[in-house]
Amino acid sequence: MTTTENAAARADESGTPEPESWRIGSLETLAVVLVLLLLVRNRLAGWLTGPGLQTWTTVFVSVMVQAVPFLVFGVVLSAVIAVFVPRSFWARALPSHPALAVPAAGMAGVVLPGCECGSVPIAGSLIRRGVTPAAALAFLLAAPAINPIVLTATVIAFPGQPQMAVARGVASLVVAVAMGWLWLRLGKAEWIKLPHRPDLDDTSKARAFWAACRHDVMHAGGFLVLGAAAAATINVVVPGAWLQKLADDPIISILVLATLAVLLSICSEADAFVAASLTQFSLTSRLVFLVVGPMVDLKLISMQAGVFGRRFMLRFAPTTFVAAIVVGTAFGAALL
Repeated sequence: MTTTENAAARADESGTPEPESWRIGSLETLAVVLVLLLLVRNRLAGWLTGPGLQTWTTVFVSVMVQAVPFLVFGVVLSAVIAVFVPRSFWARALPSHPALAVPAAGMAGVVLPGCECGSVPIAGSLIRRGVTPAAALAFLLAAPAINPIVLTATVIAFPGQPQMAVARGVASLVVAVAMGWLWLRLGKAEWIKLPHRPDLDDTSKARAFWAACRHDVMHAGGFLVLGAAAAATINVVVPGAWLQKLADDPIISILVLATLAVLLSICSEADAFVAASLTQFSLTSRLVFLVVGPMVDLKLISMQAGVFGRRFMLRFAPTTFVAAIVVGTAFGAALL
């Protein structure tokens, strides 16, 4: 007997209806929001007419307008490759020796574009098809950072500074290969637990394609909006003197932007435009931002935990974060 039936039976026995537990729903939430807006309406009116809002809007719109075309193209192309390219192809294409398969899988990111939202499930599928986990993880880290879409977006976001795209691509590839070799040396098979993926494995290609597009647009697009809003808010809310003080310290500025990359969780097709807007910071610290973001951020940490397991995430994400900071800083000092 269900809970509803039990409640009805008790009501029949006692002659009085069983009281239902009260829960907060969308209507109650909307009522609270409306009350709060009424209480702060005078202050909101001042904010909405001030120059700060104009600056915020300008930064937000400029980031979105530049980033959205790359995001859409990247999502569609990632879905096409994830659905229509046979996953077993990579098991045959990669070298049989694991140590050689790692850099080959990393370089595959150049010809297999996709944002980090798509690279995580694709890496899990590669492991299911027999690809060595070290090679699949090298692909997972490299594909969102060194593919042509991301590098082209970086060139456009930093006009007249092509060395930024070069440094990003090389540094990201070095981190990806190094992490693959490190996993090959220290990783354990029991740290990875892969769930079943019925959305791509057990449906028609057309449905799988649209499912992949919807997933990436909802996740990557949503995080892009949040990232653009956060970048605009930083430019408006945080006093320029504070940002300049953080930016003046070479070590603190690198750590701040590395942490910001994790928190903002911006799609790799769009993060270059956000980095370009942080003009107070040096090119090296912004390079670290671009190297860390596609490899370690909040959405990737949660996706890695869901696809590979919590034990894997607790070991892989922090190590990647440190490696990305060290390698990004080194290449920034050498190339920028």
